[in-house]
Amino acid sequence: MRVLIVEDEVKMAALIRRGLRSDGVAADVAVRGEDALWMAGSTEYDVIVLDVMLPGIDGFETCRRLRGEAVWAPVLMLTARDSVEDRVQGLDLGADDYLTKPFSFAELSARLRALARRGPIERAAVLAVGDLHLDPASRRVWRGDEDISLSAKEYALLEAFMRRPGHVLDRYQLLEQAWDYEYENRSNVIDVYVRYLREKIDRPFGVSSLETVRGSGYRLRADGGRAAAGD
Repeated sequence: MRVLIVEDEVKMAALIRRGLRSDGVAADVAVRGEDALWMAGSTEYDVIVLDVMLPGIDGFETCRRLRGEAVWAPVLMLTARDSVEDRVQGLDLGADDYLTKPFSFAELSARLRALARRGPIERAAVLAVGDLHLDPASRRVWRGDEDISLSAKEYALLEAFMRRPGHVLDRYQLLEQAWDYEYENRSNVIDVYVRYLREKIDRPFGVSSLETVRGSGYRLRADGGRAAAGD
């Protein structure tokens, strides 16, 4: 196993590296996020240990850029801050696990072994279908250079479509994405919200991306939309 340790506290980085090497693990150290980007881009690591607080770009931005550059090695983030918001932000940006300082080396080592067994999993930090984009971390949606404001239900449906572009999703599949099992008014709610989405992601841009597949459901065109026919 080969691990990249991204930690600007020299003593902490040395302790982690020494412990990993005693376990037979090859370990490299980067003290800045910028260094981690080129090192991870040029060397295939099994796991990346990434501290949140770094000089220059912080761990959150480093993780986002790693995923943006198609580096899919599992990332374990280290932080001295134990807030839920920090953990959520890191995981949304592409991290795979979190460990709060101070920690035991035995736990760190066990988590690294578990992540290494899982291996790299490709997952885009930002979903893109043509010029339509959705960022799960910030919950931002935009087409081209223009932001699009969506309600929570509209966002949930669009995310379902954008995770499976070109696939037909039936009404039941779409209901599962945004409504719980106790929701009873299932007659035409999907049709209504698809119409809402079209009014926001298609009509202002003169495109048609959400297609009705009669008798089956709806589909988001894999190319992100074609010029809409005149109404």
